[in-house]
Amino acid sequence: MSRDEPWEDLRAQVEAWIDDDPDPQTADELRELVRTADDLPPGLVSGVAPTPEQDGVLRSARAARAELADRFQGLLQFGTAGLRGAIAGGPHRMNRAVVIRAASGLADYLLGELDGLTPPPRVVVGYDARHNSRAFALDTAAVLTAVGIEVLLLPRPLPTPLLAFSVRRFDADAGVMVTASHNPPQDNGYKVYLGGRVVTDGGQGAQIVPPADAAIAAEIARVPSVASVPRADGGWTVLGDDVVDAYVEATLALADPTVRGVAADLKIVLTPLHGVGGAVAERVLRSAGFTNLLVVPEQEVPDPDFPSVAFPNPEEPGAIDLALGLASDEGADLVIALDPDADRCAVAVQDPRARAFRGPDTAGAEGWRMLHGDETGALLGQVAADRIRADLGPVDPDVTFASSIVSSRQLAQIAQAAGVRHVQTLTGFKWLSRVDGLAFAYEEALGYCVAPANVRDKDGISAALLVAGLAARLKAGGSTLIAALDDLARAHGLYLTGQVSARYDDLSQIPATVGRLREHPPVTLGGAHVTRVVDLAAGTEEERGGLPPTEGLRFDAADGTRVIVRPSGTEPKVKCYLEVIEPVLPDADDEAVGAARRQARARLDAVAADMRTALGIA
Repeated sequence: MSRDEPWEDLRAQVEAWIDDDPDPQTADELRELVRTADDLPPGLVSGVAPTPEQDGVLRSARAARAELADRFQGLLQFGTAGLRGAIAGGPHRMNRAVVIRAASGLADYLLGELDGLTPPPRVVVGYDARHNSRAFALDTAAVLTAVGIEVLLLPRPLPTPLLAFSVRRFDADAGVMVTASHNPPQDNGYKVYLGGRVVTDGGQGAQIVPPADAAIAAEIARVPSVASVPRADGGWTVLGDDVVDAYVEATLALADPTVRGVAADLKIVLTPLHGVGGAVAERVLRSAGFTNLLVVPEQEVPDPDFPSVAFPNPEEPGAIDLALGLASDEGADLVIALDPDADRCAVAVQDPRARAFRGPDTAGAEGWRMLHGDETGALLGQVAADRIRADLGPVDPDVTFASSIVSSRQLAQIAQAAGVRHVQTLTGFKWLSRVDGLAFAYEEALGYCVAPANVRDKDGISAALLVAGLAARLKAGGSTLIAALDDLARAHGLYLTGQVSARYDDLSQIPATVGRLREHPPVTLGGAHVTRVVDLAAGTEEERGGLPPTEGLRFDAADGTRVIVRPSGTEPKVKCYLEVIEPVLPDADDEAVGAARRQARARLDAVAADMRTALGIA
């Protein structure tokens, strides 16, 4: 390996970044990579095969140069999810230098938007228990304070919904939450919310959307160096526990008062998956009367390494196995799992139809299974509809339920029966939470907004409270959540959803795959003829309101089957969201509903097989 010009240019970039890096740890990390990249074996002759010793040194040098090239491919992109990436040195990673630049760009954006207005901008900053989260939050506070912005810092690592709640509670112009949600332990992230005087419509207090993301990114790009960014040594306000008290009080106001007398009869297993939601969720549930509550001991305390799970996402296989095992051992009625920043909620129950007497998995043999996000969304949607019906006054025509385009169509039927409006949005709560007149919203990826006036985002803790309340009320009447799902099938038909995805190492294959399906869509899905292909990239104009363009496709079949194909926004995948609808008579007995579920499962499996073939992963 010779000292080539591209490496010299890259080396100069790395050394300039090191000189500007405020963190000695990441600066030393980059220096070590440079030393390895520079370490060429002595005696190497061009055109002569290296010795084994020389080859090992060469491989290390090449790997170090490749790693540096990846870290310096550009500044970590700031978009509608803010920032998210692996913690390491360099502009394409999460580190203090990148965060300081991001905070400076956000400050300049806010000062520009509120130029000439008094008082100065107010920003609430929160953080979780991941590696470097507190340091990133303090850097943000220091940058914002230095330019005259009022900063309110949450008192300790707390859930994302509490930050979103605080943005609205304090009428803040912006909020920053340092979290990577359910990403692997090596990652961290930076979510930005806008409200106060910057956003005054239905999206007040919600995560950023275009064009704000691009405007903030442009300001970040203008930051010449970390050294040029002033940072205060203090001057921000550290909030007290009263902010947690206020969130708990507002969440408890959602509880059904008729449930309190039977709440203690419901045995709940709770896991926060090593995240920051456990203590607040336990306080909310116990205060609502759910005192028969067990927290998974191995996952109770926040731990940034997430030692008991391969991937800290309740949707991932094995993530809630400890909770299911504890529920099986203790004879629990309900399992609730929060993701690490507690904005998502997974629910597991015993389903007699799911019993599988194969293998050593006792919980599975007993029928324990996690509800699909669409199932929990339908149950919570019915809870919201029942509350609207309980109001003796006329239904406000502006009251709206919302779900994302990849979520089940069942919520639309529930809304129609309740006499309220339903709209679909693009995926992500940054879109769902800004719907005008919003009363309830969900997306299939375990995200639920049950109290938009409190939290204009998904909130796993408030969702857990309402699910527990519903389960307790049903148990008191001799019923279950599974029976409630059967009742929804009798009322609206049986909606069954699933997902097929293809992961790619070569990222160019993602648009190529979507493009191939656009040119050659499937002719049938599960044996039903495809009657319509909708290119979501062109936007839609449908009876319930059009959607702006987004990369993806929708296939509609003659029997009501629907498949939506889109690139993942967070993983190197193409995802296919599948849904079949099986008719169920209103007076169908349990056996008939069970038969409908089996038929729907067979149809869904057939659709999944067709889409695997279409993706080339059969």
